[in-house]
Amino acid sequence: MFDLAGLRRIKGPCCLGIMDSPVGRLSLIASDAGLHALMFDREREGCESGLGKFPVAQRHPVLLLAFQQLAEYFSGIRTSFDVPLAMEGTTFQKAAWKKLREIPYGSVTTYGAQARSLGRVQLARAIGAANSKNPVSIIVPCHRVVGVGGALTGFGGGLEAKAQLLAHENRVFNFMPTDAVGARRC
Repeated sequence: MFDLAGLRRIKGPCCLGIMDSPVGRLSLIASDAGLHALMFDREREGCESGLGKFPVAQRHPVLLLAFQQLAEYFSGIRTSFDVPLAMEGTTFQKAAWKKLREIPYGSVTTYGAQARSLGRVQLARAIGAANSKNPVSIIVPCHRVVGVGGALTGFGGGLEAKAQLLAHENRVFNFMPTDAVGARRC
């Protein structure tokens, strides 16, 4: 779920952009520094007063780039994002979010595996807590982390949206062309 405290920490002039997507309406907050947040409608509940301080500006360059890349992702032609990010979080959260960006498109991992990749084998629950504060879901793909045995667990956009994102990636991944040695071309 989106961290309202993170919304309060955003400094400087920011703007709000809204787009419709196959998984529902998305609200994005951006500044010249990058994309600060991407929220599902259900995450906006309780944040409305904080969002009121950001003017709606659909034409901000960072928002336009994010809208374009998200549209390409949902149409199946983009498998990674390079929109600039300006995410606020603790050192541990930022390390967890960096690992999220390393999960290959069309793949999933577990909280335990993510903890091991950080050399913090005993901190699977802490990884889950850090992932839950990811302010830029989809772009920083926390939806690719599942529970033991592949169980769908917490996601700010809801489990239905998480399942839709994973199904979308699986469908696109399975139709990606391969090169002569069978490697996927992205």
